[in-house]
Amino acid sequence: MKLILLAITSLLTSWQFMKEQTDHQMPEPSAAWQQVTVPHDWAIYGPFDRSNDLQNVTVWQNGETFPTEKTGRTGGLPYIGSAWYKTILPLQGELEGAYFLLFDGAMSEAEVFVNGQKVCFWPYGYNAFHCDITQALRAGENEIAVRLQNREQSSRWYPGAGLFRNVHLIQKPNVYVPIWGTHITTPYVTEQLASINIKTRIENALNKHIELRTLLIHKSTGEVVDSLTSHYDVKHNLPLEQNITIHNPALWSPETPHLYIARTQVYADEVYQEEVETTFGIRSVHIVPNVGFMLNGKVRKLQGVCLHHDLGPLGSAVHRDAVRRQLLLLKEMGCDAIRTSHNMPAPEQIELCDELGIMVMCEPFDEWDKAKCKNGYHRFFHEWAERDMVNMVHHFRNNPSIVMWSIGNEVPTQCAPEGYKVAKMLQDICLREDGTRPCTAGMDRVTC
Repeated sequence: MKLILLAITSLLTSWQFMKEQTDHQMPEPSAAWQQVTVPHDWAIYGPFDRSNDLQNVTVWQNGETFPTEKTGRTGGLPYIGSAWYKTILPLQGELEGAYFLLFDGAMSEAEVFVNGQKVCFWPYGYNAFHCDITQALRAGENEIAVRLQNREQSSRWYPGAGLFRNVHLIQKPNVYVPIWGTHITTPYVTEQLASINIKTRIENALNKHIELRTLLIHKSTGEVVDSLTSHYDVKHNLPLEQNITIHNPALWSPETPHLYIARTQVYADEVYQEEVETTFGIRSVHIVPNVGFMLNGKVRKLQGVCLHHDLGPLGSAVHRDAVRRQLLLLKEMGCDAIRTSHNMPAPEQIELCDELGIMVMCEPFDEWDKAKCKNGYHRFFHEWAERDMVNMVHHFRNNPSIVMWSIGNEVPTQCAPEGYKVAKMLQDICLREDGTRPCTAGMDRVTC
């Protein structure tokens, strides 16, 4: 793979794939490795068989009191097993700055290796995560390898398998804005006036003079609507804050999905470091007691659906055009809102909801600490739930289509004596990381 290194490079081609032959050992080089492109879902190739992931379970939500055999819950497709992906990353010349791998999702229990060194582990297949690979890289060729494992009875629906979302290489200078390091809010919104608050985290900025030059651009017209240059003598590790006021803003709504770009150049001690762009929309969201949900100060009912992540016969490998077709069909039938049931969505889906004008309830979990599936997320909840929630919120908090967070779907923990404490913990994370949206949960039990 010939690599032209930009700030962000999507690693799409020149991947090799192979099912694992020996427990936790990457297969030896051979002709059996398949050349694939990423995103890739190896399970969609089949074959279909009712014996794939037979589940002898009790579905308590349906009023069942004893287990029965369930087949087809996960599509009758052979998604169970372990597999490896590998590619060669050529880096020429002296390596400077910091390097990261960003995975939009990897199904599942991802272990990432660079030149044989394990650089990170992330268990939840639906969440985006990133690894700092700076210390593991060398000039010349670098082998990137990813091991993924899907266990039986780990899902109630077809999860897909493999590197089913995009993978990106990100190069940063020595002083940089970290991944998801920009947070844009619109604390005051009317048709006449909007205030824009931009918080930018800067790594390695302590005791440096930082200059931020920000342009606000209307995305569809390219018009620069305002600009601001700010100077800071940094004595702390808090985000650097800018405030801009826009007159006669173009508001985001399902009927008028206007988008803006904040383009910020970063200088440290008068030396240019990098430029980052963040897409956002100007809109307000409120839930008013005895009134209801309000968007831009107007009450509206959400005409919504629950939408799983897969693309039917295309499987779980994300494809922007297929997602666009799916969303356009929903809009044609009158839908203006979706719930990401019941997991973090692909970024392509949220970007298209921004563009097409579809409101989103972004939801992370189908389980908390009590199981629906024998090998479900409950195995990781106590150690990973906060990290998964923080990644989700940081990843999507600038997207105007997301009008509320959900913390889970019909979780068995709701019936536990201490279940309310778990719910409060997850809600607090949402409000701590982004206090601009309401937080809800899909609960199905008035009494347990």
